[in-house]
Amino acid sequence: MGPARAPKIDVGILGATGMVGQQFIAQLAGHPWFRITWLGASERSEGKKYRDLTWRLSTAMPDEVGELTVEHAVPGRAPRLVFSALDASVAGEVEQAFAAAGHVVVSNARNFRMDPLVPLLIPEVNPDHLSLVPAQQQAKGWSGAIVTNPNCSTVFLAMSLAALRQFDPAAVSVVTLQAASGAGYPGVASMDLLGNVIPFIPGGEEEKIENETKKILGSLQNGHVEPHPVVVSAHTTRVPVVNGHTEMIGVRFEKNPSREDVLNAFTSFRGRPQQHRLPTAPVRPIIYLEEANRPQPRLDVDREGGMAVFVGRLRPCPVLGYKFVALGHNTIRGAAGAAVLNAELMSAEGMLD
Repeated sequence: MGPARAPKIDVGILGATGMVGQQFIAQLAGHPWFRITWLGASERSEGKKYRDLTWRLSTAMPDEVGELTVEHAVPGRAPRLVFSALDASVAGEVEQAFAAAGHVVVSNARNFRMDPLVPLLIPEVNPDHLSLVPAQQQAKGWSGAIVTNPNCSTVFLAMSLAALRQFDPAAVSVVTLQAASGAGYPGVASMDLLGNVIPFIPGGEEEKIENETKKILGSLQNGHVEPHPVVVSAHTTRVPVVNGHTEMIGVRFEKNPSREDVLNAFTSFRGRPQQHRLPTAPVRPIIYLEEANRPQPRLDVDREGGMAVFVGRLRPCPVLGYKFVALGHNTIRGAAGAAVLNAELMSAEGMLD
């Protein structure tokens, strides 16, 4: 982790009892810049000590968080910076209320991702989109703000394509093999998933990948994001893997890079988090694995604290141009860790002062 800051910034977590909320707690435990002081959840958890609720991660519940009392997820007592792990069914109204009340909401929910004035942020890819925030505050009359991270599968695709932007990606086909943890808890019934592949994920998963990628790779022009012209076709599946979304990606470029050009683009890819040495930023955001049978969720997804994207099997594609495999940790780099990194970038650039 990067250098400590004193004093630490107090943070809260909306939706603290769910799978992503618990991953937020794990990511923020011992963080050098942030300190959890407030937990918000639904009324059924209100008033309970967090230690008395069910903890579902393999890592131990941090003692200091266990002593906190869960409050109802309404603005007022929460610190200025809150992370949102709320389900989309309630996130829109709650996050808007917090932003209007002066809170900076760094959200994992989908509700505001495609709002033209809300940054859909991957710090290595589009940090300049944070400049939308002042216009957002002015247009909506908020003293706070909302910044979102993408859908988990979108993160890994968009990071891979961002490394290759110099070759002008024009068309992309992606098939995802998404882990069970992506469905939350209790998620997909075991008798439906074990020994099986489900070739559909509800909630507009494919549309999110196709649309969010274009916004993330888009350019900021005259105060709005002009979507990237790349055409994305996504097919999403659920597979019996605990953590780690694997993606089979094919890309057609307007330019004609060599395999060595593409490989060098992957291995040299860096961004503003690496320049700032942000605490949760991986030294190498994209790690290329030379072995013919990698990346694999069981062997690779927990490496680099779950914050890197692992790429392998780069080879010619007779239909598009090149094809490769990408893998990322869906609840860390694809969810809680992504939002924490967003907040770190905002802090490093003076947006939380």
